[in-house]
Amino acid sequence: MAHGFRKNAGLASGDFKNKTNHALRLISEKKDDFWSHERERRPLELFRLASRRVPAYKDFLRRNKIAPEKIKTFKDFQFVPPVSKKNYLREYPIEKLCWDGSLKKPLVWTSTSGSTGEPFYFPRGEELDWQSSVYHELFLQNAGITRDESTLVIICFGMGVWIGGIITYEALHAISLRGYPITILTPGVNKKEIFSAIKNLGKKFDKIILCGYPPFLKDVADEAEDYGIRWRSLDIKMVFAAESFSEKFRSYIIKRTGIKHRYTDTANIYGSADLGTMAVETPLSILAREVSFNDINIYNRVFKDAHRMPTFAQYNPSFINFEAVDGEILTTGNNAIPLIRYAIGDRGGVMSFDTLARIFRDEGMSLKKEAGRAGIGKTISELPFVYLYERTDLSAKLFGAIIYPEHVKAGLENPSFEDYITGKFAMVTKCDNKQMEYLEINIELRPKAKGTAYLKKKIKKSITRSLLEKNAEYRNNANMMPDRMDPKIVFWKHEHPLFFKIGTKQRWVKRN
Repeated sequence: MAHGFRKNAGLASGDFKNKTNHALRLISEKKDDFWSHERERRPLELFRLASRRVPAYKDFLRRNKIAPEKIKTFKDFQFVPPVSKKNYLREYPIEKLCWDGSLKKPLVWTSTSGSTGEPFYFPRGEELDWQSSVYHELFLQNAGITRDESTLVIICFGMGVWIGGIITYEALHAISLRGYPITILTPGVNKKEIFSAIKNLGKKFDKIILCGYPPFLKDVADEAEDYGIRWRSLDIKMVFAAESFSEKFRSYIIKRTGIKHRYTDTANIYGSADLGTMAVETPLSILAREVSFNDINIYNRVFKDAHRMPTFAQYNPSFINFEAVDGEILTTGNNAIPLIRYAIGDRGGVMSFDTLARIFRDEGMSLKKEAGRAGIGKTISELPFVYLYERTDLSAKLFGAIIYPEHVKAGLENPSFEDYITGKFAMVTKCDNKQMEYLEINIELRPKAKGTAYLKKKIKKSITRSLLEKNAEYRNNANMMPDRMDPKIVFWKHEHPLFFKIGTKQRWVKRN
């Protein structure tokens, strides 16, 4: 039943409990060579099943003149053309994309954010929810949360048609039924309810885990004291998802909330409506990312596009596979709609545990010894890594230079701005009355903060400095036409609906 869907099995049933224990044991014990074998075996297995049982995929292969019986090795698999929303998902009726061409099975539907166009609705079965629960249980183990402690989980993702809130609830609820004394609250993005829960319930629990979108959890961290919450009286941990963030951001959150352990008490999830929870930050991946940022040789060898900010996470090849083709991430994973070599829209790369360890060794460091010094030696797993940057279609252009949100974020990550702005912004390329391009950066003010001319000048200078340092195209243009590349800064009141509507994913780039 690995590629079908079981009826009424229940994520907390004995079968799923045994599967979970087995999966976690493999993660803990198996070495790099086992996972390398899984990276080749599982995609081929899924490809063969989909080529027989998914009507749309059978037709896709026929149109592309691919004979499934000739795809015998992982090397052969590299010649199978990638699928995408454009060439596959939007080309066929949704039932034809599903196993056996049928929707007659227990499913949950979630929608993409629509940030790149019309939303697409993905159905999923309980297998993806179970996989998510394994990743979340791994986080609990790494964070030292035991079955002897009470834990309050507050889910701060939107609880509508999007996947983040629902799959997080399903995963943690399943874990609670498997023996963890977890209490779950689902206020979504209702800050009043979040603060009320923390204030009234927080001290009754040994641990509190906040799960949400990074910019929103930053708001929660910043505004809590106005509601009488004293973070340092609580044992806080945070699980993020939906976008990358910098180590400066992590440091800010830790300082603001008094999170005790940088590597074990925070984690960012790489997930999607398409395939659920696909990879997660682990204590080791966070440490490796942090070390690489302080060692340019390691950074350039681990992250090929060194000018951009990557998320660095580990993934389970028994659940999903990643490839990187010319810097584009392709993923192969099972869902109600199985996806084979799927171009998900992100850029980055993949790396085995042994490759990362060798890079550290070549630069005079031991990855495992560094982990031991950081107090995370017992959390090490040899799962492979995936690193990725912001979506390729989420950037602005200014006189041909591609402007990435990460570079603007870096300019805003300045302690002197913390009391005035939330860190959220929306870029848009506009033209003046002479039809000359300029970059407008719309910035959200903190509650009660005022956007003065002096603040605007400081922020403009900081963003420009970041762009000059990190973006070669921008720097070249600025040298050629310095008066045309300066961004225009526009301040907006907190949660203004035009750019900063509460309850939706922040659009860092807005199309004019």
